[in-house]
Amino acid sequence: MTNEFTFTIKSTRFDEDYRPSEQTRITTNFANLARGASRQENLRNTFRMIDNRFNALAHWDNPRADRYTVTLDIITVEMQIAGDDRASVLPLIEILKPAIVDRATGRRIEGIAGNNFSSYVRDYDFSVLLPEHSGSRAAGGTPDNFGELHGKLFKSFVNSPAYAQHFSKPPIICLSVSSSKTYQRTENHHPVLGTEYLQDEYSLTDEYFKKMGLAVRYFMPPDSTAPLAFYHTGDLLNDYSNLELAGTVSTMDTFQKIYRPEIYNANAVAGRIYRPSLKHQDYSLTRIVYDREERSRLAAEQGKYVEEHFIKPYRAVLDRWSASQAV
Repeated sequence: MTNEFTFTIKSTRFDEDYRPSEQTRITTNFANLARGASRQENLRNTFRMIDNRFNALAHWDNPRADRYTVTLDIITVEMQIAGDDRASVLPLIEILKPAIVDRATGRRIEGIAGNNFSSYVRDYDFSVLLPEHSGSRAAGGTPDNFGELHGKLFKSFVNSPAYAQHFSKPPIICLSVSSSKTYQRTENHHPVLGTEYLQDEYSLTDEYFKKMGLAVRYFMPPDSTAPLAFYHTGDLLNDYSNLELAGTVSTMDTFQKIYRPEIYNANAVAGRIYRPSLKHQDYSLTRIVYDREERSRLAAEQGKYVEEHFIKPYRAVLDRWSASQAV
């Protein structure tokens, strides 16, 4: 049963000429930026912000703050069900993969796969399954086995030959901290990740990613206004180089300034005790257009799509495969 699924990886350059294809998950944040009248200006400004952020982080031997530029590829993971004569292929996951170009040496440095994480099955879990469960009279907590199928699919992908062929290190998923939790600053400091924070308790997202085999740590990078959540395996601080980590931070710090300006473009820096809030009013907007309401609406639509085209028709196969996998 372990070979029930096969994974195929496709790569698309994410630059100012990027246009989402019809197969791209339309709730993907980077697809949202690449539509509409301001699409090219949006993208050009986003990449300028990423480069500036990276050079500020990698400031050693970089007196003009222009030594490096970051390129991004959209990694689309498709899953095929073995023996399926309908040849159904699900675009299971989309992540970003940075690479760092050192202009001084011409060297191209591989970055860390992960960054922004987008998943059809996650849309189903959070935008269809969880609201239906919360709406029932006897509901409490989360549905039974919530996130287990998604977690096993993700671990199966990361442990697959396809992943090993394309990536040399495990992924790091970098997301916003939870607005429902409180974070406390510690004395632990990393030169790129910044100051570590500890949370009062795990969020639903933290628990969900734990089922994907990922632990979480929270760091506020230098010159940031709030900590980021880093979901990882292994040793976050020692398994990756400073330049690799700077690629992740510069990418996601930039995106979060666009997606969550109330938190990541706030005019006040997170203090010793920090409770993020999307209702915060003292923040600045970037000049990049992002439709947050559209993304929330489309997440529910795509959750329904995966329910109709993947969860329901393959329920028996998925249940059988999931039962065969170690928790």
